[in-house]
Amino acid sequence: MKAAPSPDQLQNLRSLIADTIAGHKAYDVPGVCNRLGLAAGTSEEAFNSKFKYASRRLAEIPAKRLTEIGRELLEETRDYGLSEAIAAIEELGSPPITELTRKRLVAVFGSGTLATEMSDYDLVSRLWPIDKMESIFGDSHDPWFPPPTLADDIQRHRVASQSWKLPDFLAALGFFNCSRAQVARFLNLVVHPLSQTSARQKQLVDEFNIHLRHDDYHLAEAGRMSGSLVYEVRPLPAGAPADESISAVLAAFNPDIIHSRWQMAMDRRTSDPAGAITLARTLLEDVCKWILHEAGETYDETAELPVLYRLLSKRLKLAPDDHSEEVFKKILGSCQNIVESIGALRNKLSDAHSPGPKRARPLPRHAELAVNLSGTMATFLVSTWQARQKGAGVIPEPAS
Repeated sequence: MKAAPSPDQLQNLRSLIADTIAGHKAYDVPGVCNRLGLAAGTSEEAFNSKFKYASRRLAEIPAKRLTEIGRELLEETRDYGLSEAIAAIEELGSPPITELTRKRLVAVFGSGTLATEMSDYDLVSRLWPIDKMESIFGDSHDPWFPPPTLADDIQRHRVASQSWKLPDFLAALGFFNCSRAQVARFLNLVVHPLSQTSARQKQLVDEFNIHLRHDDYHLAEAGRMSGSLVYEVRPLPAGAPADESISAVLAAFNPDIIHSRWQMAMDRRTSDPAGAITLARTLLEDVCKWILHEAGETYDETAELPVLYRLLSKRLKLAPDDHSEEVFKKILGSCQNIVESIGALRNKLSDAHSPGPKRARPLPRHAELAVNLSGTMATFLVSTWQARQKGAGVIPEPAS
């Protein structure tokens, strides 16, 4: 059930709406209020105080209608404060993009800039009213000139000298405590083809999605602009029941490389089937190499997946010849066939090679099959390795 807005939130929203209405000429205010479905009044009343005129008519408006009125006003004017107040109410009870996730998203940029194809100033000016936001440096200024703004700060400390570190720069904009909707708008623009080269766009989408998944969101393909992909932040669709269990096992085993690879493969199942199939094979290669390394086994770094799997299956006693029961021999033989087939599918349908004019192109269902099979096999291998270690006394059993 959606949480109800607090009295303070409603009062703040009423005040912001009244202030926006008061931005019109006094003789237009009655017409604006009438268009918004508010009670009629006289021009004389509006001339006495535009703000009070609007406030009186908003006082008894319920929360739902209040946000609708705010949205109608935003169709006519750009008001960041009003937009944030509405979002704060509309987002009540829904999953946030947490401050921790926002910090992780910012860390993806490292010490670089936000975009490859536009300046940081141009990018944030499309999202925040930086020319109306106060300077945070408090520099003294000539009283004959307007006081400095955040736009001046950005030009001076981010564009001209780049002395302003990215986390501090974004903190000045309120990035770490603004609405989820504003964060989504920021990410949508950051990965837009107007902002990034295609290679950088793909890299950012993959890395952002690793962090957004923790809050049940992801950047999903939303369309194209002149042939280039456009992404939007959307709620993460409910995955197959196995997705969560596979994620839990792989995250516990190796969160930085293997689990990240699994997440990227899941994210691309629909938007980039060929890339997802490539990642499905890479995931299994990573798992095989990681376990072989932990087991002290040597292997050729350039070895293909089937070779790596055969080495590992011998080490874990998963080869069909290691078992006498016919049913286990068949199951383990099928596992070997699955691994070899994922490698073959990758060679035939993935983005690892030029598709050529006649090669079949993978569909999302092909990618889903490859990724899900890969995740299941990876989980089986990790769980088997951990069980062998427990049996050898390497990993202590959890306390009961």
